[in-house]
Amino acid sequence: MPQSVPVRTEEAAPTAAELLDFVRHTAADTELIASLPLDPEGRTWVRLNGPGGSEAWLIAWPPGTGTGWHDHAESVGAFATASGELKESSLAVRLPASGWRTLELAEDVDRERRLGPGQGRAFGRHHVHEVLNASTAEHAVSVHAYYPPLPLIRRFSRTGAVLRLEQVERPEDWQ
Repeated sequence: MPQSVPVRTEEAAPTAAELLDFVRHTAADTELIASLPLDPEGRTWVRLNGPGGSEAWLIAWPPGTGTGWHDHAESVGAFATASGELKESSLAVRLPASGWRTLELAEDVDRERRLGPGQGRAFGRHHVHEVLNASTAEHAVSVHAYYPPLPLIRRFSRTGAVLRLEQVERPEDWQ
């Protein structure tokens, strides 16, 4: 008797590893990267079609610009540098999803990495980080992808070991 093969009616949600593959592949598309307008003073971005219904962005970073401390709520994600270099500072701790405004961090939670052309990283839910183009002379360009599409971004301030929730942004604030 022949076995039946289940028919998938929905595309499976992309994993963080699949998002990383996507952003690395997209960051290598020199024609796409060259098409992004560069502003000398502020970041510019273009929304892309990500895999499996993910949200993706191509972003240009003028010298000295960054995101500040933030997370991507319940979304997993990845980003890769296409040109220039980005510095990512992150916290190796999972923050509570809600119910707090100020948190004291342990001494050993800070992580830092620099990502040059072709380098990227994937991350899980509630990953807190800040991304910066530390160059004083060159733009950086990167590709980012998130799944599910960002329901919100929480923005934080940091003074020493104290992390403070400052603002919650919804998609209508950045799209």
